Amino acid sequence: MNYPESVEMVEVGPRDGLQNEPHLIATADKLALIQRAIDAGARRVEVASFVNPHKVPQMADADEVCAGLPMRDDVTYIGLVMNLRGAERAIATGRIHQLGAVSVSTDQFAMANQGQSSDGSVAAASDIIRLANRSGLTAQVTIGASFGCPFEGEVDPDRVVAMAKKLVEAGPVEIALADTIGVADPLHVERLVARVKAAVAPLPVRVHFHNTRGTGLANVWAAIGAGASVIDASLGGLGGCPFAKGAAGNVATEDVAYMLARAGIGTGLDLDRLIDAGRWLGEIMEKPMPSMVSRAGGFPKKE
Repeated sequence: MNYPESVEMVEVGPRDGLQNEPHLIATADKLALIQRAIDAGARRVEVASFVNPHKVPQMADADEVCAGLPMRDDVTYIGLVMNLRGAERAIATGRIHQLGAVSVSTDQFAMANQGQSSDGSVAAASDIIRLANRSGLTAQVTIGASFGCPFEGEVDPDRVVAMAKKLVEAGPVEIALADTIGVADPLHVERLVARVKAAVAPLPVRVHFHNTRGTGLANVWAAIGAGASVIDASLGGLGGCPFAKGAAGNVATEDVAYMLARAGIGTGLDLDRLIDAGRWLGEIMEKPMPSMVSRAGGFPKKE
């Protein structure tokens, strides 16, 4: 396994971290979270999802969040969209630089998540990517449940590879593999990332891991070794999936940054600022965050 000198990090806390939280967070606090992530070095931030506010109340203020985003030439703001209507909303804000489309590896999960078949989710994601490109934006796409489905169990790797190849035809900037319910193991990750990387080259492979069963960091390490160059993470380790029993959140940005820094792999992130942001977020959420590094701190400094 060959490890790179650096990887790109995508901060997903403001969207995936908050999306399923029952306690509604004020728009001002969401903007403060985004600013803290930027201050810590984040240069790609998933700021909101443009979905039905009745189904996802936490994202009802997506337009207001976008209106309050700091004007930065060096930061890419990402909006998650599930259909063309959501894509049009995101584009209309004038503040989103990149659309995040989603496809799902199995029919049952795709139906529960998006009300369409797996093939239908590929077609919808492709339409979103093409709309973004026509509108002067870029688009990324995530293959959800790449490593396992809560309804159908094991997912055939050939299916994921075939989806990746099909999605590339629409023109995304990268293909992401998501362990949506947190069932992946490092060997599975290594093998699937390597196959998808070979299938979509030269496009980058991004990975999105949940730490539901405690394998999140190990999976990040395996993915990087297999060629993934972009990592999703959430400040504090906040997040989860409504279809994942016992969901414990995304891999924590602080934990990933610490692990990679100790291994000599750059992320462009300031660990001390991440830790401060993670602790602040715990106060906002009024509960302890899952992040281990925000609890323990970074590597001890000489006294």
